[in-house]
Amino acid sequence: MSGVDTIGFRRACRAEWTKLRTEAGHGWLLLGLVLVTVGVGAAVSASVPCPASGCGQDQVRLSLAGVSVSQALAAVTALLLVGGEYGTGLIRTTLVALPRRGTVLAAKATVLSGTVLAVGSVAVLASILAGHLLLPGAGYTPAHGYTQLSLADGPTLRAAAGSVLYLVLVGLLTLGVAVAVRDAAVAAGVVLALLYLFPLLSHVVTEPHLQRLLARLGPMPAGLAIQATTNLSHLPIGPWAGLGVLALWAATALFLGGTILRLRNA
Repeated sequence: MSGVDTIGFRRACRAEWTKLRTEAGHGWLLLGLVLVTVGVGAAVSASVPCPASGCGQDQVRLSLAGVSVSQALAAVTALLLVGGEYGTGLIRTTLVALPRRGTVLAAKATVLSGTVLAVGSVAVLASILAGHLLLPGAGYTPAHGYTQLSLADGPTLRAAAGSVLYLVLVGLLTLGVAVAVRDAAVAAGVVLALLYLFPLLSHVVTEPHLQRLLARLGPMPAGLAIQATTNLSHLPIGPWAGLGVLALWAATALFLGGTILRLRNA
């Protein structure tokens, strides 16, 4: 592992995992992530009807609608992983025990990614199951041109897996921002602006080309394109390309956060 001491990295990962699982706040946030993802997805699946005349809805996106809400909980989990240490001064103890700051950041990113990946998988799978059960009752049936929701369908599987990765990348984006600014409140404001400003602007501007550009550049609209399974040719950006945009935002934030962490006193 280039630039990272393997033994030190393992120690750092164990330390970060201990912090995450022993602090009650993280557990409640992760439970909330599952409940919000499934609850909102189930509510949307049950409440958006598909009449006999047709509806043109993407049923996979409906079942995964909760991800756009629960991403805030993934972000807060990342904020607490960093902001709590800076708020209490514990970060100084961490950096004394593990002087290699790149190792510390890599460990935080690894533990955060693994945790959100596991919890997000449960949340997304449960959302797909809820959609499988509820969408037919709302009219999403073969008679209206829909097959029952199933992970055996390639686009559905891609949307589900991509939604889990979306939550992970939002967490990593937040982690990078939090390390860079060292203040949980400021980091929260920056991340919320990055996620929600582009969709808001796209509703304000009226020029179609500018709207498409905002949808391609914004981490949230681009990243959530991974959930689309219908009318892909009409999307401003393709599913995997959109997730790649979010990954680039996350990588940039982590790079800036890591650079500032190495150059600045704790």
